Amino acid sequence: MNLRRWRAAAATAALALGLTTLASGVASAEETSHYVALGDSYSSGVGAGSYDSASGDCYRSTRAYPELWAAANSPTSFDFTACSGARTDDVLAGQLGPLTSGTDLVSISIGGNDAGFADTMTTCVLQGESACLAAVEEARAYIAGTLPGKLDAVYDAISARAPSARVVVLGYPRMYELNGSCWFGISERSRAAINAAADDLHLVTSKRAADHGFAYGDVRDDFTGHEICSGDRWLHSTTWPVIESYHPTAEGQSQGYYPQMESLA
Repeated sequence: MNLRRWRAAAATAALALGLTTLASGVASAEETSHYVALGDSYSSGVGAGSYDSASGDCYRSTRAYPELWAAANSPTSFDFTACSGARTDDVLAGQLGPLTSGTDLVSISIGGNDAGFADTMTTCVLQGESACLAAVEEARAYIAGTLPGKLDAVYDAISARAPSARVVVLGYPRMYELNGSCWFGISERSRAAINAAADDLHLVTSKRAADHGFAYGDVRDDFTGHEICSGDRWLHSTTWPVIESYHPTAEGQSQGYYPQMESLA
């Protein structure tokens, strides 16, 4: 395996660490006193740099959208428990502690790691188009069949612990600009399949959020023209260190995620 191929494989595997509408309350940004930010690496800010060393392997960035929102709106308290690699079970087991009846704003992105995005990307890089398409279809089946129940469990727990909170659920961008500027890597058909899985995540997550009375932020349009293979990327492709691969850059957090959070909080 040559160096470029090894780095690509390592980067996608590192996603296992990374990625591995109505409101439920009445608080507005101006009224928010107690804000809790939950979720996975897209919420913790992997890819944006400027990591808080105290957060360890959770890689919480000072450039992540929860930090940006808290800095702009000055809530009385801000608890940032989002963590790189988190799945729904991890949120339930280790992130909900700060939620109380006094919490009036919660944000979360979750589900990508449950769907096995890291393993899917690794397969796409190492095993070619046929294996990639099969892996994507397996992920899409999980998203359709199992993920809704996983999201319900998390959303139910948030509502139980913070019944007065406005909850903002953030989705995921499409990974690739199709027919873009990438001249090597996975096939165009594989890129299109991965984008289709991102659309599935959007459909399932937005429906579950709406059914729980939560606000939902669809970032796909915000990232259009800024995907991998575009001329102005807000998403990393293969990086070194590999942990940042396939995650939003600082611009992706500030210009893709933060505006959605600001408009919905």
